This record gives sequence, C-alpha cells and structure tokens, in this order.
Amino acid sequence: MTMDDATEDMEATRRLAAQVLKDIRASRPLVLSLTNTVSQSFTANALLAAGASPIMLADEWEAEELLRNGCGGMLVNVGTVSAAQACTMTTAARTAQECNVPWVLDPVAAGLLSFRTTLCRELLKFHPAIIRGNPSEILALAGEPSSSRGTESSVSANVAIDAAMRLARQTQATVLVTGEVDYVTYGADVHALHTGHPLMARVTGTGCALGALCAACLPCSANTLEAALAAACIMGEAGRRAASRATAPGSFAIALLDELAADLR
Repeated sequence: MTMDDATEDMEATRRLAAQVLKDIRASRPLVLSLTNTVSQSFTANALLAAGASPIMLADEWEAEELLRNGCGGMLVNVGTVSAAQACTMTTAARTAQECNVPWVLDPVAAGLLSFRTTLCRELLKFHPAIIRGNPSEILALAGEPSSSRGTESSVSANVAIDAAMRLARQTQATVLVTGEVDYVTYGADVHALHTGHPLMARVTGTGCALGALCAACLPCSANTLEAALAAACIMGEAGRRAASRATAPGSFAIALLDELAADLR
C-alpha cells in the first residue's frame, strides 16, 4: 500500500467511524459487559460517553435472561476471571450464539496463565464476532509462542499480523490487534490505524473500554470488520485529541471520556 493509499484508507475509516458513532447515539444499543473489576467503571463511562447503554452484571442466569430478552452486543473480558465468572462467561457466550447477539472476546493475559488461556480457547467455540487483544494475547490464541508482562504485551503489534490473519480465518471473527499501531483483519486484507497516543497505555481500562466499544459498534455496522475499524478509530482519535490538552494520566483519563462524548472530527 502506498502512502496515498494509506491516507485514503484512513480517511475512509474516519468517515465510517463518524457514521457508526452517529448511529450509536441514535439507537443507544444495550451492551452487556462481562468485564474485569479493575475497569468496570471506566468501561461503563466510556460507553455512556459514546452514546451506548452499558449494563454490568455477574450472575450467570441474569446474563442469559438479558441476552434472550434483547441485547445489542456483549463484551467478554477475562481480566479478573474466577471459576464462577468463567461459568457465567461460558453460558453468556453460548446464549449469545443461540440468540444471534454479536459479542467481543477480550482475552486479557491469555498465554500468561493457563486457566484463562484454556477458557478463552473454549469461548472461541461460540464464535465471537470480534477478538480484541494485544500482540501477545493474539499470538497465544493462535497457538503461537507468546510472552507478556501481566496485561502488557512484550512484542509489537506488527509481529502478530500473520497470527491474527490465521486466527481470523480459523474463527471467522474479525481480529483487532492493538498497540502503537492498531491492525484489523478478517483474514485477508489488513488495515492499519495510526491513531491513539502513548498516554493511553498509562491509564488502566482503555483497552477494556475499546472492547466494549467494539460491542457497541457491532449492531450499528454493516459487518464485523467495519465495527472493529470504527471502534478502533473512535477510541484512537479520542485518545489523540485528549493528549493534545492533557499531559498526565489523571487528566488524560478525564479528557478521553470528554472526547468520546464529542463528535468525530
């Protein structure tokens, strides 16, 4: 891809993201977030800022009831998973598949710890629409050797591109690999998004919020690839703008929420 092609592709992605954001605010999709306890509040606030309607719960039967009675999208994030939560996530993923509710898998620290790695591989059987992870997590789910430092990846996103493409083909999901550059693939072409800012890595929950935003974009997009591209662009552009007026993590976190509430420009 030439520089002109890359610029044109990014401009098209921004137009797509702007329209998806408008549709989210018009329809206010209900997003079930089975996410980690560290980032629940930030994730809920990010969804609210973008215009979606978040709901957080932990009970297995409540999750199933909600999914059967109407839900726009769902996030399954294994960041602080327990045995009981694993049961809830498995039931929710199975129910989402049965009810055609599109859902997102965020395999936090997959490859680092065996319990969550096994769980994430089991959850793949229920066909997530989008898999969002850092390079180490995507390598682990694709069956490749990987290494990480807790929730942080020790490799750059471009290293995981081939693994992401294989994982997308194996699961028929769109794979979003996040890092200094975000990469999105459905198994054939790869789209690179040069957005965001390094401060995003210094605020806990930004990746979790991106996974939830992917879930909000799914019912407002034509397909899973467009949903992942739109979510990554919305979050990345909000991060870039927030960093232009906030120079430290605390003020940046607030500015990021403010920018998620603004129109994409």
